[in-house]
Amino acid sequence: MTNTSTTGQDAPQVDLAALKGRQQAAWASGDYAVIGTTLQIVGEQLAEACDLRFDERVLDVAAGNGNATLAAARRGCKVTSTDYVGTLLERGAERARAERFEVRFQEADAEALPFDDASFDAVLSTFGVMFAPDQPRCAAEMMRVCRPGGRIGLANWTPQGFIGQVFKTLGGYVPPPAGVSPPSKWGVEEHLHALFDPHGATIAVTPRKFRFRYRSPAHFIEVFRNWYGPVHKAFGALPPDRADGLARDLTDLLNSLNEAGKDSLVVPSEYLEVVVTKR
Repeated sequence: MTNTSTTGQDAPQVDLAALKGRQQAAWASGDYAVIGTTLQIVGEQLAEACDLRFDERVLDVAAGNGNATLAAARRGCKVTSTDYVGTLLERGAERARAERFEVRFQEADAEALPFDDASFDAVLSTFGVMFAPDQPRCAAEMMRVCRPGGRIGLANWTPQGFIGQVFKTLGGYVPPPAGVSPPSKWGVEEHLHALFDPHGATIAVTPRKFRFRYRSPAHFIEVFRNWYGPVHKAFGALPPDRADGLARDLTDLLNSLNEAGKDSLVVPSEYLEVVVTKR
C-alpha cells in the first residue's frame, strides 16, 4: 500500500505496508514486556478515567504485554487484547492467567481491526496505537468499533516530554521515515482533534507524568538498549563510534531531567491521558 503523506503536496510517497513491516520487526526485537510492565500504573489510571463498568466490552489496541488489558479485567470487563506482535500477546496472556482473568488475546492490525462496527463499549491504548504509521486510519478504526456513547481511552507520549525527546535524539542518528507524522503528534491536543473531530467525538485531555525509575543513566540505557525495540534497533544499526555518541547524548538527556540526584535516577515523562467519547 502506498499513500501520499498529508504533511505537504511535495512530500514523498510512503510505502506504509513496508514501513509497518519494519516497525513490527523492531517491536518484536528485544522484549518490550521488560519495560512495559513498569508502566502498569498508566493503564490503571486510564481505566479509571474511562470509568469502566463491570461486564463492559473492552478492546485494548496495540496492547503490548497488556497493561490496559489487565486494568480493564480487574474492573470486571470482558476484554479483547490485540497487538500485531504475537510474542507480546503471549506475555499478556501469562499475566492474565496468573491473576485468573479470562481475556481474549488476538493478533490484529490497529489499522484494520477485525471486529464489527460498534462491537465495544470502550477502546483503550496505552503508548501503543500512537506508533502505527497511518494515524487517521487508526483513529477511524477505533471510532468504528466503538459504540455510540462509548469511550476511547489513550495514553500518548508528548513531543516535549522525556520519551518524545528520546525519539528526537534517536532521530539524530537514525532518521525517521520521510513523509510520516511522528508518533508524538498523538501527544498534541490539536492533532487529536484533527484525528477524531471528523468522526463525531468529544475529547477530554489531561496532562500527566510517568516517572521512570532506574539505578542510573547507564542502567536505563542498558535496559532500553537490550529490550526496548526502537532503541535496540537503533543501537544495532550504528557503527561503534556512533553508538557511543548516542549513548552520550542519552546520558546527557537523562542527567538533565533526573530528579533524584547523583545516587539514583528518577525521570518524569509527560504524556496525555485522553478520553474520546463517541457521539
